[in-house]
Amino acid sequence: MKTYSIEHVHIWADGLDHPECIAVHPDGSVWAGGEAGQIYRISSEGLVEEVANTGGFILGLAFSPEGWLAVCDLKHQCVWRYEPASGTLTCLAKGAENQLFRTPNFPVFDSVGNLYVSDSGEFRKENGCIFKFSIEGKQEVWHAGPFAFANGMAIAAKEDKLYVVSTWLPGVETIELLPNGAAGERSTLLHLPKTCPDGIALDQEGNLLISCYAPNTIYCLDKKGALSILLHDWEAHTISNPTNIAFGGIDNKDLFIANLGRWHISKLSLEQAGLRLAGQKKYTK
Repeated sequence: MKTYSIEHVHIWADGLDHPECIAVHPDGSVWAGGEAGQIYRISSEGLVEEVANTGGFILGLAFSPEGWLAVCDLKHQCVWRYEPASGTLTCLAKGAENQLFRTPNFPVFDSVGNLYVSDSGEFRKENGCIFKFSIEGKQEVWHAGPFAFANGMAIAAKEDKLYVVSTWLPGVETIELLPNGAAGERSTLLHLPKTCPDGIALDQEGNLLISCYAPNTIYCLDKKGALSILLHDWEAHTISNPTNIAFGGIDNKDLFIANLGRWHISKLSLEQAGLRLAGQKKYTK
């Protein structure tokens, strides 16, 4: 994948409250959160609307195959369920029966609707884990780790592997998704010294994009294992402490970037389309 300059990126939506997260709805709208509990819906024209507020601090977002939004809340230490059609906001979970959330950070759904949530654990401590909430209603610590601040996640196209960012590793790990639903072998995919990786997204070719809170860089690990810089902003203005990233747009070739360090969502148009997530499969525009 080629390297892009900051001139290829533009500020697509402005006026958000230090957005940490980004998710794309099946209708093509982009959703984000704010540090005071805001849940934002952003139209295809980049118009921002606050549709709900938890009074907390919103971390990761993800749409389920059924169309509801999973919302990780740092302050309330829970995952909310938001229904876009009705505007209903309810607490989905505060953890599992034998362990509560410390820092519920990022949610990801598989194609049938099982929800995985990374729990970063305590700051600078290696005690992160991954929870699973099955479609049958089972709530469990799916992988006990410990992870060095488990953060963004992505599921491989064949749903046989879960990618997990470990911010203080720093790098990316993988966990096998076994046919019976259990966690399989865990391994380190990539070390990124002197960085703080946060979010990840896969494209349709199997390349992995990794956004780093520091040093304002998005890397690409291609399917052959070669690492390159996709985008870097030394000024930290157009992309500033980039956290979560997500593909969207009509052809799913637009990369939307949440900037925790500022007040906007950036957009970069790529040549390769992103892998459609479980919550995007009904997208028809």
